[in-house]
Amino acid sequence: MGFDFLGLSDDLLDVVKKSGYTTPTPIQAKAIPSILQGRDILGIAQTGTGKTASFTLPMIDILSQGRARARMPRSLILEPTRELATQVSESFETYGEKSKLTMALLIGGVAFKDQEMKLDRGVDVLIATPGRLMDHMQRGKVMLNGVEILVVDEADRMLDMGFIPDVEKICKAMPQKIQSLFFSATMPREIKRLTDQFLKDPKEIEVSAPASTAQTITQRLCKVKGGEKEKRVALRQLLNTEDIKNAIIFCNRKSVVKVLAKSLKVHGYSVGELHGDMAQSIRTETLGKFKNDEIQLLVASDVAARGLDIPDVSHVFNFEIPNNPEDYVHRIGRTGRAGREGKSFTLTSPSEKKYLGFLIKFLGKEIELHEVPGQEARKKEIPTQENKKRPQPNKETPPKENKNRVQPKKDQPQPKKDQKDREPRKESTPDKTPSRNPHGQKQVAFGQSDQVPAFLLRNEPKEK
Repeated sequence: MGFDFLGLSDDLLDVVKKSGYTTPTPIQAKAIPSILQGRDILGIAQTGTGKTASFTLPMIDILSQGRARARMPRSLILEPTRELATQVSESFETYGEKSKLTMALLIGGVAFKDQEMKLDRGVDVLIATPGRLMDHMQRGKVMLNGVEILVVDEADRMLDMGFIPDVEKICKAMPQKIQSLFFSATMPREIKRLTDQFLKDPKEIEVSAPASTAQTITQRLCKVKGGEKEKRVALRQLLNTEDIKNAIIFCNRKSVVKVLAKSLKVHGYSVGELHGDMAQSIRTETLGKFKNDEIQLLVASDVAARGLDIPDVSHVFNFEIPNNPEDYVHRIGRTGRAGREGKSFTLTSPSEKKYLGFLIKFLGKEIELHEVPGQEARKKEIPTQENKKRPQPNKETPPKENKNRVQPKKDQPQPKKDQKDREPRKESTPDKTPSRNPHGQKQVAFGQSDQVPAFLLRNEPKEK
């Protein structure tokens, strides 16, 4: 079945055909007709199944009639990250080529003044992150009582990022009679409670089991003995042996992203980094270079796990196992999109044993092990704290003589120790002439070769 049977307008079908799409994905085939009928939707679909087009295409047709008023958008799309919001805005620009719909993008890292100017002119489609939208609402620059269609995308990610309280406030600020569309890759209890509160007799669409991974992705697990240093060595070996067109390398922490990106650059790889501390302009520039193949590797935190519209990523590497097992699904979902084949490699160290157990339990299956080429040889070359031992001297070989030690000459008289430096004795003063012990051996003064103080040697008793 093609897009012709979904009920879209002829102008929109021409744009879709021009974009190179001929067959809708399962989520698009099930959601588009119901949205055009005005029904609420609860869509459960994994990343990379075409959710964005499933709501942008029917929204363009629905909003084609009517006109927006100043500061009162006709539709609202909530996205958890700036990157995902930007991707949706690009989809509207592409599919809305023949429409006269106006659009505004409200995300952080951009000046308020430019966004306020667009809101003052009136917008048909408002795409926003919850935090920036709340800022505009508190300033009185946007009112939601004119919204006809609400879309909450990646609802489970909203929950992970702590946006659910803001989402509830935003939903309560809208009219009761609106069409609501909720999309999520998983369905935690908190999201179920939210959908029960704001959706009215929704049509539930589930195109794959929650938290499942695409069958087009080959998953491998690489166990590394050691810490981050050994992981970096193993990662470089994988990069050198795999046929990589481009790849995203995910880390849990921004500090690890910076260190890993710097290390890969030192070793001559084409690398860019992406994390939450970067300015929006730099993040956009980095993504643009990665999409245009100017950068081969993108080291990123989970800010990039969702919202990257890059259809042909060949590999995904998990430098660290995510703390939340659900993030694993979204990370590897950056590859194997739109029916293409992809590969994912997850590096794990002994310290991540607990998180690996959580991940396997979450997936309900083991991840096939992959031996990193040359890893056994490197284990012998790279000493660890456990196998570092002090060298043991050879018992058969006598210890080397210290050449720097000054040996006293036999025929040369030994210098007398300065009287000031000697330990005073109360009972008697030492003889000027060397004394002899009972065995007739000459006593050696303190500071000479045997290193024994003279006063510790027992003197021969005097004759009465």
